[in-house]
Amino acid sequence: MTTFIVRRVLWMIPSLLVVFTLTFVVVHATPGSPWDESEKPLPEAVKQNLAKQYHLDDPLPKQYADYLINALHGDLGPSYRSVERSVSEIIAATLPVSAQLGLASMLFALLVGIPLGTLAAVKHNSWIDYTASFITVSGLATPPFVRVSLLVVALSLGVAWLPTGGWNGIWDVRSIIPTLAIGLGPAAILARYTRSSLLEVLGQDFIRTARAKGLQEVMIVLRHAMKNALIPVLTVAGVTLSNVITGAFFVERIYGVPGIGRQFVDSVTGRDYPLLLGIVLIFAILISVVNLLTDISYGYADPRIRYR
Repeated sequence: MTTFIVRRVLWMIPSLLVVFTLTFVVVHATPGSPWDESEKPLPEAVKQNLAKQYHLDDPLPKQYADYLINALHGDLGPSYRSVERSVSEIIAATLPVSAQLGLASMLFALLVGIPLGTLAAVKHNSWIDYTASFITVSGLATPPFVRVSLLVVALSLGVAWLPTGGWNGIWDVRSIIPTLAIGLGPAAILARYTRSSLLEVLGQDFIRTARAKGLQEVMIVLRHAMKNALIPVLTVAGVTLSNVITGAFFVERIYGVPGIGRQFVDSVTGRDYPLLLGIVLIFAILISVVNLLTDISYGYADPRIRYR
C-alpha cells in the first residue's frame, strides 16, 4: 500500500504540470488584457505601465518559468483586481468556505442518495422504486444554478423561511439553500449507481445461498450485498466530492457565498491571470488527492482488493 501511495503521489507532479501548462497557454491566448473591462477606459500608456509592472510584457516562456518557480515556493503572485491582497491570501480566505459548503453538500448527498438507491433496489419495480427513479431523474436533469434559483423562489420568496442570499458559516440558516442546491445532484447520482450496483449483486449466487440459509433480508443487504455494491459507488462518490468542492461556481455566485468558486468566476470574467492559474492549481491538487483517497478506500470496502 505504501508503494502504491508513493507512486500515485509522484504521478501527481506531471499531471499538475500538464494542467498548469494548458491553463497558462489558454489564458494567455485569450485576446485582450486584464484592464480592458475596467469601469473607465484606461489610456494606452497606463495599460503599458501596468503590463510592465506585472511583467506581462515579458516573453511568454519567461512568464511561464517565473510563475512556475514562484508557485513552487508558495508564491502564487498578485491579483490584478484585488490589489490589496495576493492570490494566496484570497485562496486562503475563500477555500475554507467552499470546503465547508462542499463537505456539507456531500454529506447530504450520501445520507440521501445511498439509502434512496438501496430502498429502490430492494423494492425493485414497486411504486417506491418508480418514485425514487423520478426523484433521481429530476435531480440529474436540473443544473445547480436552476436548483438554487428555484429554492430561493420557493423557500425565500414564497414562504419566507430562509434568507435570499449571503453566508454566515455552515451552521447558519443561510447555508441550507446552497447545500441543497449543490447536494441534490450528487444525491441523485449516488442513488442511481447504488440502485444499479445493488441490483446486480442481489442477483448473484452467494446472495441466493444466504437466503437459502434463512438469513433475514436486512442482514443480507447490509452485511453481504452492500460491501460488494459499494465499489462503483465509492468511485462515483470520490469524483463527485471533488466536483462538489470545486464546482459550485454558479451557486456561490448567485447566492452570494464568498467561496473560491465565486472567485474563479470573477477571475475568468476579469482576466485575473494569476488568480485564475492559482485556483486551477488548487483544484487540480484537490481532485488528485480525492482520487487517491478513493483508490485507497477500495481496499477497506472490499478485502479482496490489495495494492501491490
